[in-house]
Amino acid sequence: MEKMPQWADVVLVPLVSLLLASIISAFVILAIGESPWAALKLMVNGALGSSYGWGYTLYYATNFMFTGLAVAVAFHARMFNIGGEGQAILGGLGVALVCLYIPWPHWSLALIGATLGAALFGAAWALIPAFLQAKRGSHIVITTIMFNFIAAALLNYLLVNQLKAPGMEPATPKFAQATHLPSFQDMFSFGDTVLFRGTPANVAFFVAVLACIAVWVLIWKTRLGYEIRAFGHSESAAKYAGISPTKIIVVSMLISGGLAGMMAVNNVMGEAERLVLNAVEGAGFIGIAVALMGRSHPFGVFLAAILFGFLYQGGAELALWTSIPREMIVVIQALVIMFTGALDNMVRAPLEKAFIAFSKSHAKAEG
Repeated sequence: MEKMPQWADVVLVPLVSLLLASIISAFVILAIGESPWAALKLMVNGALGSSYGWGYTLYYATNFMFTGLAVAVAFHARMFNIGGEGQAILGGLGVALVCLYIPWPHWSLALIGATLGAALFGAAWALIPAFLQAKRGSHIVITTIMFNFIAAALLNYLLVNQLKAPGMEPATPKFAQATHLPSFQDMFSFGDTVLFRGTPANVAFFVAVLACIAVWVLIWKTRLGYEIRAFGHSESAAKYAGISPTKIIVVSMLISGGLAGMMAVNNVMGEAERLVLNAVEGAGFIGIAVALMGRSHPFGVFLAAILFGFLYQGGAELALWTSIPREMIVVIQALVIMFTGALDNMVRAPLEKAFIAFSKSHAKAEG
């Protein structure tokens, strides 16, 4: 059966969905009494018009890459991991323990240790829901949502009672200087030219890019990735082929949780340089939209994460300079999710027909 090429599925379908979401958002902005064109220009200039804007855009995008990849891996095994928020919270705990209690001689070694700690804690938090799904039939959506709240309560307890630094704020002490990651300002400033001044973007961005490449290799170039995709397409066929459902569910969720936990390398180690409450700031849930829009493909996740980073930073500029509330970005995100998720077939079906008709006419012309 003929179908769209993969590039169209990964790039074109999300772009059309984004366009439709943008058109509806423009009408909402008009209803508020603001100019959609002026709002768009302000967002573009605020998020992409300077190295300062790019610094914040890429900082947010780094978070969304990790959580988007986490959701994407679970999607390939036909599981909906809504626990990225809790797994990222526990990943932050792993980063804090590694950075506070191990005397690292250099940030590069601390980065490796913190990445492993974050992945381990995030994976551990995903293990129990995975086991309950595999062995008890508990729905992964319900258990991962519940574990988000448990993770938040656990972190609150630890920061108030066990790890709290002297003072009023529930937060750990600052990490040692040797664990501080190079910021983009440190990396891309030359002489009197200072780029990304004062922005939180840091070397964790490149870790996120490497994670995208690693997930692509895993899913499309390894036997385990083939088994995950086979299980996701048909559990009964996978079982017939000798693939263990328990193994795939548990391993997929461990990888997913580990990726979500790795987000903490960016926000806990790279930006705050300590563990604070609410450090995740909803990035676990944004990862769902990023994975949907990116079609669960690492390259698509990368592009979608940049887009949502742009929306976050551009939304902050809108709230600062216009009467448009920052919550408007939540509306745009919801519209993107609606078109890329619930109304996916409304966009996909006409595009598939167009590609099929074009290929047939092209074949006739050549014949």
